Amino acid sequence: MTAAPLNTLIIGQHGQVARELQLQLAPLGTLHVLGRDALDLAHPEQIRQQVRTLAPDLIINAAAHTAVDQAEVEQALAFAVNAHAPGVLAEEAARLGIPLIHYSTDYVFDGRKATPYNEDDTPNPLSVYGRSKLAGEQAIRDVAGQHLILRTSWVYSLHGRNFLLTMQRLLQEKPELRVVADQIGAPTWAATIARSTRALIEHWQAGQAGAWGTYHLTAQGETSWFGFAQAIAAHLQAQGKHCARLVPIPTCEYPTPAQRPLNSRLDCSRLQKQWQVSQPDWQQALIDCLK
Repeated sequence: MTAAPLNTLIIGQHGQVARELQLQLAPLGTLHVLGRDALDLAHPEQIRQQVRTLAPDLIINAAAHTAVDQAEVEQALAFAVNAHAPGVLAEEAARLGIPLIHYSTDYVFDGRKATPYNEDDTPNPLSVYGRSKLAGEQAIRDVAGQHLILRTSWVYSLHGRNFLLTMQRLLQEKPELRVVADQIGAPTWAATIARSTRALIEHWQAGQAGAWGTYHLTAQGETSWFGFAQAIAAHLQAQGKHCARLVPIPTCEYPTPAQRPLNSRLDCSRLQKQWQVSQPDWQQALIDCLK
């Protein structure tokens, strides 16, 4: 039996995940896409008004204050967008009796664990960004409605501002590039996140939903930022393009306003077990993205 067309509200328009969601979810029904010009997440009354006017079947929050270093000096704005707004969305979703899908981050952890983090590990964010995202998770949980909080990491795509595009440019501009080699994680293509989100929605529509709650959703495998840079360089070199010499450095040689976790690895096995949704290896996803 074909599922009824969905009336979906996507918060976020031009972000990496939001763009991919629009491509993936268009076949499922009507999309209402609200970018920053149509909805300022720092104003709760705007959120409530838009949700009540549109009366969707599903809300997906793909918007956030993601400028990690900037958040250190824009704490009030980061918490308004990343912490308070998700709580308001959760309240409105619960009022309508519909699910909310929300994206969070590996930055809720301090990175001191020796193995990949699972959903039961205690968060301990090191930055304003991480604290604001954790507060957003908790605000959603406090409402206790139907929700999926999907923690991801190291998101990249061919749009926006991200490590892939920055490296592609710098590798061709500079003779030498020093890249951090002691932070470990899984580069995750925005399209992987969007495709997994669609799979979750289709399982829910088919009456095959797993448990609501918090899940980890990243590509499989692991590498460092240096290893990610090497993979990007290899692709450029395969096209006959000259690349900078890559030099691995420790985090202490690349100071930033916000502290980053050294271990950003997330165990995604619970999502596979509960929802039968799995992700590709990060290297294969990078190849698919660059095609």
